[in-house]
Amino acid sequence: MPLPCRFALVSNSGAVEREGLSTLPGLSDAIRQAAKIVLLLAASDVSLLRVKVPPLSSARLKVALPNLVEDQLMSDPSECAFAAGAAQDGMRTVAVVNRAWLEQLSASLTALGARQLAAVPAQLCLPHQPPAVAAAVTEFGSDRDVALRWSEQDGIGFCIGAIAQNSAEAAAREVIDALRLMAPQADLILQVAPASVAAYQRAVADTGDAQLQIAAEDWVQCAAAAKNVTLNLMTGLGASAGPQVNWRPWRWPAALALLAAVVNIVGLNASWLQLQHEADFLHDGMNQTFRAAFPKESVIIDPVAQMRQKLSASKQGSGQAGPDDFLTLAGAFGNVWDSLPQAQTNKAQPAIAAIEYRERSLLVRLKPADAVKLDAIRPLLAPHKLALTELSAGVWQIRSAP
Repeated sequence: MPLPCRFALVSNSGAVEREGLSTLPGLSDAIRQAAKIVLLLAASDVSLLRVKVPPLSSARLKVALPNLVEDQLMSDPSECAFAAGAAQDGMRTVAVVNRAWLEQLSASLTALGARQLAAVPAQLCLPHQPPAVAAAVTEFGSDRDVALRWSEQDGIGFCIGAIAQNSAEAAAREVIDALRLMAPQADLILQVAPASVAAYQRAVADTGDAQLQIAAEDWVQCAAAAKNVTLNLMTGLGASAGPQVNWRPWRWPAALALLAAVVNIVGLNASWLQLQHEADFLHDGMNQTFRAAFPKESVIIDPVAQMRQKLSASKQGSGQAGPDDFLTLAGAFGNVWDSLPQAQTNKAQPAIAAIEYRERSLLVRLKPADAVKLDAIRPLLAPHKLALTELSAGVWQIRSAP
């Protein structure tokens, strides 16, 4: 059966919107909606150790922490999670907690929809008011968890079990006696539940301890102090302290997107296969047509180009000029050149310096090079099925257009 835990919903401004006692499943809606979940780990469950640490990078420090604090632990370092605070005069505060327990908490909250998790020691969430020592008592059934904060980065916690005398004053006196054993001469500010303030004040009056003040616990102060705590034990699990995306609401949209992608891929492949089949059919038809026209031709690489070559050779063999013969190209170009209007030239009288026939095309060299505008002569060549390409300044290549 889930155990109840104390909680508070705090706004971005630090105001407490809701507080109370509930189980984690009972807080599932609030957990899903919260931008960040901060666990205040009981002070008796977290050990804060002051360790001298050499200058190390974050990655090396994480690896070295178990060895640095091993002598101060009563359990196997492999069973613990660690988090190190900021360095001060070569010393760091290292928080240590049971790894399996913290992993269970993390898994439970993540399953409930938590997006961002942090776990901080409760003793460091007490208001730090030097030179006084801050203390707090939290009741868990018949047990009481006591937390003390010595300084900004140091504190301890211990648990006091049930006592034989079932009275609030007796329980308060036992807590006060335990605190005075830990801090005999220090000024103490002890935070207790609002319902227990009167009992603790009577116990203080009975002891005559003028250095001990009783105050009601304040979630606002606790939340403000928790924001400044740099020891996040969730980082000791390798869990990211940054926002984590909850993919649960995106399951169906992702499935639909994947299905749409699969349908598109299948459709594209089917269309490609159809086009490939049509291309093969056309290619086979052209090969058959070529073989029917030229049965003696044994090698067919490009039936269209080979057909053009054969037709051109046939025309030449019968005395007909082909479209890419010298006479055809030169005659058509001469007609266009003679009909070129004077307005389409660049003032200077155009002249042809040389004409050369090479690779079934005419190479025409002009003098001067910019005597004729290309845009002016191209439309005149088109009716004669001639294509013009400028190879360089004043050098034209004229060939039969396809």
